[in-house]
Amino acid sequence: MSTGLPFPNVSPELFSITIFGMDFALRWYALAYIAGILIGWRIAVAAVKRPALWPADTPPMRPEQVEELLTWVIMGVILGGRLGFVLFYQPAYYLAHPGEILAIWQGGMSFHGGFLGVVIAALIYCLRHNIPLRPAADMMALATPVGLFLGRLSNFINAELWGRPTDLPWGVIFPGTAAQECGQALGELCARHPSQIYEALLEGLLLGAVLLWLAFRRHALKAPGRIVGLFVGGYGLARFLVEFVRQPDAQFVTDGNPLGLALQIGGYGLTMGQLLSLPMILIGAYLWMTARRS
Repeated sequence: MSTGLPFPNVSPELFSITIFGMDFALRWYALAYIAGILIGWRIAVAAVKRPALWPADTPPMRPEQVEELLTWVIMGVILGGRLGFVLFYQPAYYLAHPGEILAIWQGGMSFHGGFLGVVIAALIYCLRHNIPLRPAADMMALATPVGLFLGRLSNFINAELWGRPTDLPWGVIFPGTAAQECGQALGELCARHPSQIYEALLEGLLLGAVLLWLAFRRHALKAPGRIVGLFVGGYGLARFLVEFVRQPDAQFVTDGNPLGLALQIGGYGLTMGQLLSLPMILIGAYLWMTARRS
């Protein structure tokens, strides 16, 4: 029997109620999205209220415009995250069940898809209002890691996206047959890497702390593109590294996904998360190196 830490007795739901025969529940995952967006919004507002942080002492937008942009960001996260999950991770399944594509309450969101959704939404908003793109992107990047931190913690509470089997003392025995079998005899417990916690610490806590320190203490916002470059490249690198201990997505083997099958046959050893992270690392490096301090 494998040794490991027992999974904490925490319910994915904060509470549930029944109204007129219908069940409603507030889940940690939903709360993480809400709290992450609200806290990120306050960070962005705090930044634009300090003109000295920005090039020529001019923030990219006014506080009320940050509130308007928030609506666009929420739509980009939801639509991009869901469509990214459908296209990147389970296209064969949703091609056979198109009615479930918008059933976001069933779970299934992609960070990379949500990221692209936010980029497109923010680009449209900024172009419509003549807002400089790089400073606006810096502001949004500064506000994002807190949401990543809370989101990965909720992934852990949901006992999803767990890691590969491990003998390390901090391995966690996640609930559920699929998480416990590990290819061994049925019923034998298996400890796994808490990869959700790794991502929360790297993508959320560490990256967020570095960005806030650079922006508010080292005046990195004076060089448009530097903060967003570090965020995009830093997230891509953190995700790429964690993928080595994260359980590969089973659907690439079971549902005939052509891209996932090609990656395995080719012997590159890349997961879909790593494949999607490589462009982020390159784009982040480009933005960082081309940033010019005012």
